Amino acid sequence: MDFHKLNTFGVFQRVWPHYGYGGNFEDLREREFQRMTGVIYLDHAAATLHPDSLLRDYFKDISSNVYGNPHSHSPSSRLTHDTVERVRYRILQHFNSSPEEYSVIFTSGCTAALKLVAEIFPWSAQREEETGSYFSYLTDNHTSVVGIRGQASALGVVALPVLPEEVENKEKVESQGEDALNQTAHLFCYPAQSNFSGRKYPLSYVRGIQTRRLYPACDHQGRWFVLLDAASHVSCSPLDLQDCPADFIPISFYKMFGFPTGLGALLVRNSTAGRLKKTYFGGGTAAAYLTSEDYYVEAANVSDRFEDGTISFLDIVALNHGFESLYRITGNMHNIQLHTFGLARYTFMLLSGLCHGNGRPAAQIYADGHFDSPVTQGPILSFNLLDSNGKIIGYSQVDRMASLYNIHVRTGCFCNTGACQAFIGITNQQMKRNLQAGHVCGDNVDLVDGQPTGSVRVSFGYMSTFEDCQKFLSFVAECFVEKPVTVDPDRLQGLLPVSAPSEKSNGVSSIKVFHREEPVEQRESDSHREAYTLTNIYIYPVKSCGAYEVHNWPVGPQGLLYDRGWMVVNGNGVCLNQKREPRLCLIRPRVHLPSNKLMLQAPGMDTISIPLENDILLHTGSAVSQSKVCGDRVETVDCGGEAASWLSDFLGQPCRLIRQSPDFTREMKKRPCDAASSPSLSLVNEAQYLMINLASVKLIQSLMSSRRGGCEDEELLDSQNVIRRFRANLVITGGEPFEEDNWSHLIIGSTRFVVAGQCGRCQMVGIDQDTGAKSKEPLMSLSALRGGKVTFGVYLSHETPDGSATANVLSVGSVIQPEPHRH
Repeated sequence: MDFHKLNTFGVFQRVWPHYGYGGNFEDLREREFQRMTGVIYLDHAAATLHPDSLLRDYFKDISSNVYGNPHSHSPSSRLTHDTVERVRYRILQHFNSSPEEYSVIFTSGCTAALKLVAEIFPWSAQREEETGSYFSYLTDNHTSVVGIRGQASALGVVALPVLPEEVENKEKVESQGEDALNQTAHLFCYPAQSNFSGRKYPLSYVRGIQTRRLYPACDHQGRWFVLLDAASHVSCSPLDLQDCPADFIPISFYKMFGFPTGLGALLVRNSTAGRLKKTYFGGGTAAAYLTSEDYYVEAANVSDRFEDGTISFLDIVALNHGFESLYRITGNMHNIQLHTFGLARYTFMLLSGLCHGNGRPAAQIYADGHFDSPVTQGPILSFNLLDSNGKIIGYSQVDRMASLYNIHVRTGCFCNTGACQAFIGITNQQMKRNLQAGHVCGDNVDLVDGQPTGSVRVSFGYMSTFEDCQKFLSFVAECFVEKPVTVDPDRLQGLLPVSAPSEKSNGVSSIKVFHREEPVEQRESDSHREAYTLTNIYIYPVKSCGAYEVHNWPVGPQGLLYDRGWMVVNGNGVCLNQKREPRLCLIRPRVHLPSNKLMLQAPGMDTISIPLENDILLHTGSAVSQSKVCGDRVETVDCGGEAASWLSDFLGQPCRLIRQSPDFTREMKKRPCDAASSPSLSLVNEAQYLMINLASVKLIQSLMSSRRGGCEDEELLDSQNVIRRFRANLVITGGEPFEEDNWSHLIIGSTRFVVAGQCGRCQMVGIDQDTGAKSKEPLMSLSALRGGKVTFGVYLSHETPDGSATANVLSVGSVIQPEPHRH
């Protein structure tokens, strides 16, 4: 089936008529979420986005009223207290409950709520003569739920992980007859909705566990309590506590409203609260206590008892406006559930059927069903993309390409290791080996030995549109599916109509899909090829600013002398790069060694100079401060007011120029093979040097030219423009394209280098270094050429006999002697 004809609003309407909220949804989106213009935000499971009216109404509220500390008794404090109590009631009303049944305990978020449960639950330690508590949890749980295990295990509690199928398969097991005297407390935790796959688990589990009709409760006597992790579920689905009276329900409000962040709640069933234990008491939790003896009487009110200190009362005030805006825009949670599920269902249908030209599927989707019902499936879709040979394309490559299209997704395991292992098929032993290979949660190591370490996740919110789906699917087809792009009807599970309309529907036209081209043939090896030669040397004195080309340059202890010696930070001290501020490329630093000056030039600005010597900078009295570069903490020194004013004027925001402290040593994270010691780094991201091959550049340029027929909006780039975009220190010629990927060492002149790995590219190579304009090339062609990989160039570190600083000089025209890897 033709992908073009299926990816239209007309087809979407035919398979899901519950889109929008009755009015003009496009106008509503424009009015409330104007900042999302051009942004395809598909990470609502992590955090949804707030409407503009929420902030307007909230700021009007706190600008018009005086809210005092609710622990006082002044008029402003009483206003706060009454408003907070009204918000508690409104939260319970939202979940169809009341203060007679549940108490609302405000926390800093869902994780803090879970931690509180771990601390106050009445655990009993396992002893030889008696059975203690069980902490049981579904393996498809968020990290913060599984983390309760640490607290429980330290108290002698037995942890009991349960697979999802174990609960379902034993649903009909009869109770074995509980000893009425056995009141040992056990806790069972499960998510209402998986944050990995979007699977919705039956809310009937709550009563089934409490009444000991389900495993594991049916196998262990005692009193079973249920923690229902509702954080993912309540963002887009209704939750009725009359149907599932869980004992503990943790939530985070930013997942519901987008604002405020850093505020959550633990809903506690009042009939359960009497058994909870508390050791620490903070301000507001005590009815009375003595300092001279161990005497403490807790507050009678459940909420007061467990809210240590002053609650975040101004954030709680914002919740009133969150509920107001949510209901005003959507009507109710049922409407949100239908709207978001339809978008996820449509995306699932097309993505599951998307095929390469050879008929092989383009995606592996991780789901338990076929998105048949919003009762069993939430608006979350996790998957990995496959190349035409059936191999996984790493999620980091997908994420980088998505950034080119301003598509925001989530990648990795999403803090849900259990579901990640189950769906992807990662054993415990593999997880441990991945850690030994350098992969940790949250990093970009997407493949280890060719096997995925995580996946890509898209998730929808109540303000998501069909256009978000359409552009996302077109992005996948354009960047990762080999032509001709088709949709296999057999993989659609009969959900799509047999024939889809090809005409425009409701003013939404079909998206043109640009097919991935076949790789341009690499030139054959020539026995008479020219010698490997160093043709260009570039230094970048100020990180992420323009290049300074030189013909001869000293090699310092951290790489080329003064390369990335300085960087620009914003008013909060955060390093600026061209992804955040493209105009940085227009700043042209020059190092003048005879005068020991760093010169800064930019269009429309007078040239200024900064001394090169570190001791001069230190004598100015600038304090050493902390900054971060590529996750590393570095000590830096400020370069003074003149440079700060110059940069602030040019960039239009408060900025400072800082440099690495001369007394600080930053080492490379991964020591190159055969290196005697870990190389010392300046403010570079990964390694001392970056080298690219002119033959590789020309191959990319040739591919861009051949692809241009489908990308008329892209300007044809010349070789020098491409070279500048890749921002290398060293450019060589004389080799085959990407031949440098197979080198382990090389000698340039008299300096020996070790290859420290390939350079993974991001959307920054799409920034024209002469103008600051953005384009999708050359990253698009690089991805097409390398089968989804976006590596280009290799990192180098220089070697010296004793590991000390070298006094060598690199010169253009030097002969290069490479050493390939030994197999």
